[in-house]
Amino acid sequence: MSEGVPDGAAAARPVVARHGVRLRCRDWGGTGHDAVLLHGLAGHTGEWDALARELSPHLRLIAYDQRGHGTSDRHPADVSRAAHVADVVAVAEQLGLDRPVLIGHSLGGHTAMLTAAAHPELVRALVLVESGPGGNPQAPAEIGAWLDSWPVPFASRAAAVDFFGGGPVGEAWAAGLEVRGGGLWPRFERVVLVGSLAESARAYGEEWRGVGCPTLAVLARTGLLPARAVDAMLRARPATRAVSVPGTGHDLHLERPKVLGQLIRGFLDELN
Repeated sequence: MSEGVPDGAAAARPVVARHGVRLRCRDWGGTGHDAVLLHGLAGHTGEWDALARELSPHLRLIAYDQRGHGTSDRHPADVSRAAHVADVVAVAEQLGLDRPVLIGHSLGGHTAMLTAAAHPELVRALVLVESGPGGNPQAPAEIGAWLDSWPVPFASRAAAVDFFGGGPVGEAWAAGLEVRGGGLWPRFERVVLVGSLAESARAYGEEWRGVGCPTLAVLARTGLLPARAVDAMLRARPATRAVSVPGTGHDLHLERPKVLGQLIRGFLDELN
């Protein structure tokens, strides 16, 4: 474990409130620039534990369960893209963060990108992990079908780990479940998560082109981000640094936290 960064159980857990929605955060501490970690759809703050160990003491690290997820409020009335962006701003303001680096995976990366575009004065740099400007009208149906495939309740932690593919990926996804009624259940509601994808049909190309801060895109070249979409993304902002990590899936932050940590540290070192 890196010096100065507690594990997930020991991390400080401040709460940020905005318009009646409570967001429970993790503050791993650390020194250096502030950074906010944004998990993807159906994720949770604990999936950043391994990366947090890699990035300390280079950054002060904050993450939070996004609205509708985990230990934050699970039934928010507003699950729009704008609401998620406003949550990032509230976390930065209420926790006193100074122009944080935004590090986001998947839909969390999309939120980070929109925040950087809408609030250029707030964001020092942007790191997108398997994420881009978006544009998939099939996303709500596809994600809904995936969630429906979960054999809930899971009979045991081992059964959940196996269902989610085993290894660090399976362990992280299983850690996002809660014990309820004699089994393990997701810590979110399907309708809330699918609702969060209601605006996913359009591509946010204008917003992407409007991002002015230094950007690192770390990609696994999975089917979720087709090569043609990545090529278009980089043509629109050729100054973006893009790195492909071979042999990884969409959850590369769980599979290769050391590699991702090295890439992020190298990227940020060049900005200083």
